Formats: sequence, C-alpha cells, structure tokens
Amino acid sequence: MTDAAEALVLRSDRDGVATLVLHRPRARNALSLALLEALRDAFARLAADDGIRAVVLAAEGPAFCAGHDLKEMTAFRAEPDKGAARFAHLFELCSAVMMAIPALPQPVIAAVEGIATAAGCQLVASCDLAVAGEEARFATPGVQIGLFCSTPMVALSRNLSRKAAMQMLLTAELTDAAEAKALGLVNEVVAAGTALAAAQELAAGIARRNAYTVRVGKRAFYEQLEMPLAEAYAHAGRVMTENMLARSAEEGIDAFLNKRAG
Repeated sequence: MTDAAEALVLRSDRDGVATLVLHRPRARNALSLALLEALRDAFARLAADDGIRAVVLAAEGPAFCAGHDLKEMTAFRAEPDKGAARFAHLFELCSAVMMAIPALPQPVIAAVEGIATAAGCQLVASCDLAVAGEEARFATPGVQIGLFCSTPMVALSRNLSRKAAMQMLLTAELTDAAEAKALGLVNEVVAAGTALAAAQELAAGIARRNAYTVRVGKRAFYEQLEMPLAEAYAHAGRVMTENMLARSAEEGIDAFLNKRAG
C-alpha cells in the first residue's frame, strides 16, 4: 500500500489525551513530504481542539523515526531544474512541523522505542517531554554521508549543552537511552516496549491539571527562553499577574489555604 493510500498519522483520544502514531513502519517512519504534511495537519487540528489537554507522539514498528526520507531526497536531486526548490520546501515544511510542537497549547510527550535519528532525533528534541524505552537509540548521523544535520541541530542545541550537542553532531555516534536521559534529551527511561504506556500515563496526569494554567505556563516557558534575563523576569511577572487574576488560580489558592487551615 502506498503512502497516499493509507493514513500516515493515526490518532486516538482518551480522557483528554490525544495519541498520534507515525504510521510508515516499513520506511522506519521516515519523514517524507506526505508524512510531514500529515503531522502538520494533525497538529493544526489539535491546536483548535479544546477537549485535548495533552498529546503523546509515538510510532508504529521497530523504529521511532529514521529522519528524512533519503529515497525521496535522492529523487529531488535527479531534477536539476526543480531540486533546489523541492529541498527548500521540504526543509521549510519540516521546520514548520517542529515549531508547531512548542506552539501547541497542549504539552507534547514523545514515546520513543527503537531508533530516533537525524530529523527523528530532532522530532524528539522538539517535544516538550520524552519517554524512552531502554533499548531506544538516538543519533544525528548526517556527517557520515556528507550531510551535516543542520536543522536537527536547532532543536538538539536547545535541549543539550553545547558540547554535548556538538559531540552528537560531529561524531554521529548512537546515544543509548540512559545517556540520552543524562544529557537531557529524554525525561524518563522505562522497560523496552512500555514507552507508550508510560507516556500516556504522564500525559493523563498533565490532563488532570487546569487546562488554562498549563496552556499559559507552556507558552510562557518558551517565550522567556529567547529573552535576556531581565526581560524574561519582567515577562514572567506579567504572566504571573495574568494567571493570579484567573478564576482557576483563585479557586486553587483558596482550596489550598482552607486545607492548610483545617
């Protein structure tokens, strides 16, 4: 069955948690144009869905995501008059998908089993949180084939220390799940085959929190990261003020104080 004839991203919802599953297992869930478009559309629908409070991103098959579809990219090179435009479109679309994740109002948790390499590693780094099975492996191996992982570098360098990110980018070595946790690429390492269940449990806990508070907090987190220190504190103060005036904070604080007084 071709990509065009099957759903490339499967979605299921339960108790305020949406689970998206990459569904190109025979291609190791490589990010073809069609799969990127499907992800873009899925994220757009989630952004407008007030009933969803957390998102889990998983994958079908033994690999989470092997990066860009090199066969598709090779076909682009065979069109000298259109190749540059096709590559530009591919990387613009990929960047838009990666940026859509922190822009979503809901936290997004990657559930990683198997390999997550190149743009697949970028996808994990772009998520707000990540849970990995103990046999998961991560790498940015582009340097091995003469194609430095420049776009994955953007997300990777915003999750890891500079030297750790540079080491992954320059050596192309596989990083196991335990080391990925130590480096800050993933939050939890669980038994192989249980990453999806663990990510869904984590998402369910987040979904039970006040949706307005989580939405405001996630947005503020990413906004302040790009600001100088004084500007970040000023912005965070404005957000706290807005949050304090919200009814959810009033109710939550009153309940806490009443419980402590009792």
